Formats: sequence, C-alpha cells, structure tokens
Amino acid sequence: MKRTLNLRYLDAIARTGSIRKAAETLAITSTALNRRLLAMEDELGVQLFERLPRGVRLSTAGELMIHHIHSQMADLERVKSQIADLAGERRGHVAIACSQALLPYFLPEQIARYRAEHPAVTFSVHLRDRDAAEQALADHSADIALVLEPVRFSAFATVMAVPQPVCAVMAAGHPLAQRPVLRLCDCQAYPVALPTAGYGVRHLLDQALARASFALIPAIESDSFEFLRRYPDYERMVTFQVPIGLPPPDQGGLVWRPVDGRDIRPAQLVLGQLRGRTLPVAAAKFADQLARALAARYA
Repeated sequence: MKRTLNLRYLDAIARTGSIRKAAETLAITSTALNRRLLAMEDELGVQLFERLPRGVRLSTAGELMIHHIHSQMADLERVKSQIADLAGERRGHVAIACSQALLPYFLPEQIARYRAEHPAVTFSVHLRDRDAAEQALADHSADIALVLEPVRFSAFATVMAVPQPVCAVMAAGHPLAQRPVLRLCDCQAYPVALPTAGYGVRHLLDQALARASFALIPAIESDSFEFLRRYPDYERMVTFQVPIGLPPPDQGGLVWRPVDGRDIRPAQLVLGQLRGRTLPVAAAKFADQLARALAARYA
C-alpha cells in the first residue's frame, strides 16, 4: 500500500510540475510530500526531479520511473476490466486522445451508443492532435487515438484508416456554394480562415499550396475548429474541414463542398493504439466499435 501511494505521489508531481501544486491535489502538505520524494530518491539512489526556480522537471531516471508507473496503472485497468467481464458485467475506463474533428459529432455519438449497453464504463476524451496524440499512447495516458494525419511513430499500431476529403466550408449564400466540387484556386478570390500550423488539415493545405502557383493568405488563423466552423455565419469567408467534423450537409446555414483531390489529397483519419499493448477489455471493445463505424461510413 505504501509503495502504491508513493507511485501516486510521483505521478502527481510529474503531472503538475510542482511539489506545491501536487500536494494540493493530494490533500497533504508540500513539506510532507517533499519528504516522501526525498525518501524515494534516497531509496533509489538517484534524483527523480530536477529542482528549478519555479517547480520541478523529471530527470532521465524520473522519466523511466513515470513510464513504469503509467504501465502499471494501464495493466491494473486491463486486469480489472477482465475480472469484471468474468462476472458478466463490463466495467472499466477508456481513455481517448483525438483530433478536434472527432469532438463535435462522431465521438459523442459513439460513446453514447457504447454506454447505452455498458453504463458502468467511464470515458476520458482529450484533445491531442497529431504527434501529441501518439505521445499520449506512448505514456499510457490514452488507450486509443483517433488522429487526422498522424505522424505515425514506430510504436503506433494502426487499427483502421479511412480517407477524409478536405472540404471548403462557407455560408449557404456564398458564391462558391453553388458548385458541387471546388478547385483550390477558386478560393483565392475570397478571404479564408485556416487552422494554425500543426493540425492535419493545415498540413495538407500547406503541402498543396507549396505546389501551387498561387497563395492563400489567411485573414484569420485559429487553433479552434469550432470557431472556424462558425465564423462563415458572420462574414463571407471560406474555411476548411473534413467531413467527420461537420454537421449533415447544408444544415444550419452552412454548406461544405469537397476540394478536388487533384489539388489536395484526402486526409487519413487513423484509429490506433500502442504497438504490442494488450488493451483493457472495455477499450478493446470500444476500439472494435469505432473501427466498424468508420468502415461503414467512410471505407
């Protein structure tokens, strides 16, 4: 029990980057927590955290210890889920890292569908785009990832991948709304709003524009897809998104039209997990549900 508590204390310090803040979350004094940390470091014979003017930072040894802690926590969740299945009642927790496009429509629908059958299963959903989502798999803070245009590091195991054409989003009264398919050059006559660098849609747009003989200079950039999706209601502006992040066609005064694949290749929406990891039962079953839904809708 004492060792379990010590691991929990270490995890709290690593997450907050501060002994004081970690003590507040653990409901103990910072002095007591610091004594426990010093005792653990003395027992191991290494310093787990570098002391900084403001807070602390994991040392190399500390990073190894935290990885071990997260692995233990993940294994415990898997065993608890398997035991619950033996009793005929599925329990457990599913941690998801996902791109913004999955948040407004697809994931709420899928989680509600799963919990209708298994109400004892809990979920955490964290916004993590591209490399951040994959890092969440590596440090066991996520069981599965749903990512648009992932970097795909070596330990990323793809469960399902489906194409997502990049679409231009605009108000129903916009001149381009009458065309069923757009060329990217059609958009240069109008102000555009773009995601900031680092997001999958922006990555594809930048690739396409690097080959083009024209430029799209954004009037607005934002890291919020919700903001970008709603802004054309207020100004004759074009923004870009993929279908899974959009409402049903022509609903709510907005329309979206696919950009010709000759200009922008379709994005890859990838469902993945950490290679070699055996997922807890609840997470594995939910990943199966997601894969079936993606295949039925987009494959």
